[in-house]
Amino acid sequence: MKKIVIALLALLACGTGQAATPWQKITQPVPGSPRSIGSFSNGCIVGAATLPVESDSYQVMRTDRNRYFGHPDLVRFIQRLSARVSDEDLGTLLVGDMGMPAGGRFNGGHASHQTGLDVDIFLQLPKTRWTPAQLLRPQALDLVSRDGKRVTSTLWTPEIASLIKLAAQDNEVTRIFVNPAIKQRLCLDAGTDRDWLRKVRPWFQHRAHMHVRLRCPDDSLECIDQPAPPPGDGCGAELQSWFAPAKPGATPPVKKTPPPLPPSCQALLDEHVL
Repeated sequence: MKKIVIALLALLACGTGQAATPWQKITQPVPGSPRSIGSFSNGCIVGAATLPVESDSYQVMRTDRNRYFGHPDLVRFIQRLSARVSDEDLGTLLVGDMGMPAGGRFNGGHASHQTGLDVDIFLQLPKTRWTPAQLLRPQALDLVSRDGKRVTSTLWTPEIASLIKLAAQDNEVTRIFVNPAIKQRLCLDAGTDRDWLRKVRPWFQHRAHMHVRLRCPDDSLECIDQPAPPPGDGCGAELQSWFAPAKPGATPPVKKTPPPLPPSCQALLDEHVL
């Protein structure tokens, strides 16, 4: 677990603050049958769908970043989830980053979101729709205490827990990443209905949003899925390990060169950019 964490953090760190990657030069989806290619942190997508920015049940934030593209399965998931949120009168779903038009590597902010199967969703559900100005420069609601050990009770609402649970119960979803303190609060409040908690995984940051990941589509033969989460609700020793003090002598992540692209993604770049 620790090695995986360090490797992913290093991959994310090496892109921060750098010039635009070739993928950011592709401004429209690549034509073709929808195919997610490679792994979530090293891949691309052909035939991406565009999430409609106009909807009665959700709002798309930061559209100026051009990151509202994904596999059609992801677009359908967002529409499905937002409809359920609306039906239960929880508020308006706020959609953050999905992926770029052809997926691929960002120059900062994300290590994953590369195959059109990841989306960030704010953990707040406004009853009044946000203005265009609010959507372009959204103010994230930090739900976690400064020491990172608990959620701030005055900000936590049952609607937030319901949103995460609704997403986890979707059959297409394989993982939902949230801050360990948020996972801990969900564990405390879940009661006897706990199966959905298995998909909710503690991860660094994620104090104001959840990162939802879908499974590889059946017809995306070059898509690499993650192994299934461990059995159980994930509320025991694994979760508590996130709150343990750092061991003396622990070394910071080492920056690493990103791995080679899958051949199909490299070919896509060669054709459309390089």
